Amino acid sequence: MMPIHIQKKWRLGLSIALWLVGLHLICAHNDKSPTALSIKEGSDDHSKGEETLLEDEDSEDLEVFRPTDKWQTFKPGQAVPAGSHVRLNLQTGQREVKMGEAEGLKYWRDGNRQGMMNTHNPSFTAEELKEALKKFKEGMDDPVETKQDKDAVRAQFRPIEELKKDMEALDMLMETDVQAMRRLLNQFNNTNSTTEEKVTALLELEYLVHQVDNGQNLVSMGGMQLVIHALNSTDIHLQMSAAFVLGSAVSSNPSVQVEAIEGGALQKLLTLLATPRPTMVKKKVLFAVASLLRHFPFAQSHFLKLGGVQVLSELFQTPGAESLRVRIITVLYDMIIEKELISQVGMDLTSDSSHQERLRQYAEVSLLPVLVEQGWCSLVPELLASPEHDCREKALRTLLAMMAQCQTQYKQNPALTASLSELQKQYQELVLTEQDLGEQDGYFGEILALVDSMVIKMQLV
Repeated sequence: MMPIHIQKKWRLGLSIALWLVGLHLICAHNDKSPTALSIKEGSDDHSKGEETLLEDEDSEDLEVFRPTDKWQTFKPGQAVPAGSHVRLNLQTGQREVKMGEAEGLKYWRDGNRQGMMNTHNPSFTAEELKEALKKFKEGMDDPVETKQDKDAVRAQFRPIEELKKDMEALDMLMETDVQAMRRLLNQFNNTNSTTEEKVTALLELEYLVHQVDNGQNLVSMGGMQLVIHALNSTDIHLQMSAAFVLGSAVSSNPSVQVEAIEGGALQKLLTLLATPRPTMVKKKVLFAVASLLRHFPFAQSHFLKLGGVQVLSELFQTPGAESLRVRIITVLYDMIIEKELISQVGMDLTSDSSHQERLRQYAEVSLLPVLVEQGWCSLVPELLASPEHDCREKALRTLLAMMAQCQTQYKQNPALTASLSELQKQYQELVLTEQDLGEQDGYFGEILALVDSMVIKMQLV
């Protein structure tokens, strides 16, 4: 029998040995836990130097023991989550485990944001995820927060019923063109309206009557007679505005052209051109005359009978009216070319009765003889002295259009011959400049072609 002090030393050594074995098993388990997240460095298969490996947790390969807050015995081969407390029971020789102090899930919320955090385990079990979803649903079903959100949304938007009422009110306030024209005509015809208010009404009407239907509505409302009557006004602003409205209403609108002619518009317009008026008024009047005559042979014939060519001739020669000359010859040129074009087209439409009627009406417009009689064969060449290319171009086109009637007078006009020679040299140089810039068919080339054509036709016998 061993002495007592030797027995004590032997028992103490055995306890220390068993404690070391238990500690070794705990460390070995923690190093090889199947749920641990390990970083493998220096991999031969990846040049980046790091690779994250998550070991498989398939229940068929590995049984995971789920500890509680009390010490429990787990079997060899079972894995426990990282962070669990493991010990070796020296009395039973069994390994025991319980949850760590930080074991469990922590839930957080920041305003409308919320989430879940596992404080000890980098992975979540199915039970943990179910618990988290349950808490999320409870948070989303919070009646107080939902009501606050709805109130906040409603505060930012207006109810659909209010929007519908506003839209109905807008529909009621929307003014049609007919209503606007009636309002403007009442404003213009009101004796209490000032001159400024009447001018404003006319300018707004001019914007509307560009449309064909509105031009016809102007006639049906009696507005055409009001506008024509305003041409007799003593106020130059009313005269100018009325001529502007008239020209816009009859432009490309045959039925309104007829109403204007029958209402005596052409006579009043020619009167304004023949009497002293500011240039700004006569520009608008010329616009109205051109719109009224365009594609309307009856009005053109009426224009000749009223002495319109004589009126334009006197205006052309009026000192201070130089800015109106291009507008004047444009009116004459359009009338000449229009008749020529309709005659050429008529060769292919001999069986069309309506076209035959138009040919008959244009045949009654003998403009060229009147132009020769009124001295236009010598008036138009004066425009070639203008420094403006646009003015020269329109003059050349008008001279060519009158060539059949004015050729003899052209040849007897030394000033015209000299002008054509000078223009030919000038535009030849300008054409070379255009070509140097890469423009083969430029604007100056067109003018040079007109000059060359004039020179050639004047040389013919």
